[in-house]
Amino acid sequence: MNSRREHFGSRAAVIMAMAGSAIGLGNIWRFPYIVGEYGGAAFVLAFVICSIFISIPILLCESVIGRRSHQNTFGAMQTLAPGTGWKWLGLLTVITPIIIVSYYSVVGGWSIAYLFKALTFQFRPEDAESVSGIFGLFVSSALPPVLCHLLFIGICSLIVFLGVKKGIEKFSKTTMPVLFVLIVLIAVYSLTLPGSGEGVRYLLAPDFSKLTPKAWASALGQSFFSLSLGVGTMLTYSSYVSSKEDLVLSGAGTALSDLVFAVLAGFAIMPAVFAGGITPGAGPGLVFETLPYIFAKMGDAAPVASAVVAVLFFLTILVAALSSAISMVEVGVAYLSEEKGVSRGKATLGIFLFACILGIFCSLSFGPLSSFRILGNSLFDFCDKLCSNYLMVLGALLFSVFAGWKIKKEDFLDELSNSGSIKGRGVLNATIYYLIKFVAPVAILLIFVLGLFG
Repeated sequence: MNSRREHFGSRAAVIMAMAGSAIGLGNIWRFPYIVGEYGGAAFVLAFVICSIFISIPILLCESVIGRRSHQNTFGAMQTLAPGTGWKWLGLLTVITPIIIVSYYSVVGGWSIAYLFKALTFQFRPEDAESVSGIFGLFVSSALPPVLCHLLFIGICSLIVFLGVKKGIEKFSKTTMPVLFVLIVLIAVYSLTLPGSGEGVRYLLAPDFSKLTPKAWASALGQSFFSLSLGVGTMLTYSSYVSSKEDLVLSGAGTALSDLVFAVLAGFAIMPAVFAGGITPGAGPGLVFETLPYIFAKMGDAAPVASAVVAVLFFLTILVAALSSAISMVEVGVAYLSEEKGVSRGKATLGIFLFACILGIFCSLSFGPLSSFRILGNSLFDFCDKLCSNYLMVLGALLFSVFAGWKIKKEDFLDELSNSGSIKGRGVLNATIYYLIKFVAPVAILLIFVLGLFG
């Protein structure tokens, strides 16, 4: 163990940081409309089952690798499997989150822009019919979205530069409780709107006929991507966890926080969507096109409440986006600091500059560079599909194979039990191990295959 490395100060700090990595834009806009596509409450049940039996074990396998080595993703592979090709898995999970944060920060920049619009009361009732069109005009322009992207990645990099305790831990411990309070307040308001009952029934009334194999794969995929698995963030954060910390409880707390937030986001958004007479399967545009329209229409009856809720909503999106983005930047910073001997400041600056440049081109792919295509996709969509559909899936698959087949069973169980100091969980720990070794690889391959041919 490297005694000079920083470590999280408590279990609460561990859970807050990991939950921050997990809770992001996918919880707020993706979960609600995916629920509707695959049977409402039935999909929620499938999501919970997948989280418990597949995603939590994968999260724990990354946690074991991270804490066992107390290294970055690349160093962990070299420490636990020296002289083997597993180091390339470590390198893969350094590159993937850097690409992700480059285009993710573009969307994070949109949240900054829309928070400003909400603060300056631009979602007015008299402009309701034109509000939805603002998004298209904004993202297709050149300078404003680029500046917002740069501001977002700058804030993110500053937090990482401050370090594990003063930056990541402090930010997570401060913002995660606030994030939950904000989403609860929005949900309470949403549930009071006329016509919101349909949205509640939409989320609670199961339609099991829609639970096809593709739906189960989507539930597993939502759980998988929601928890930031396969990109080394959980491994890196776990490398900062004390050897005395209970990995199983921390992992369960992280997964539970992510699950609760996703469900709360559903109740915050869908009742409002139905109250506004909007199609629930509106997809990614739900947040930046549909909801501003709803906020504007609500202004007829309650202008002050509508303006406050709009501000709270886009503040929630911004905080959620930042909490996920800092974990992705930290993966690259940890690698450069520990493997290349670069100071944290210079490492952060390097990741910042790379993300700035790639992010600028991704942002411009909605406007001036929209005609530039890679395999038929814009640069933004290409980066997203490359990471989400392939690199993340490959990373999680290889992590589960590494934990289940490369690491010795006794070493894996030793890490879960804190060298035998945690008693009475032998059966549970063994079950987790076998889920990682046999079930997780098959499930991940299933997602990949159904994603290609489903």
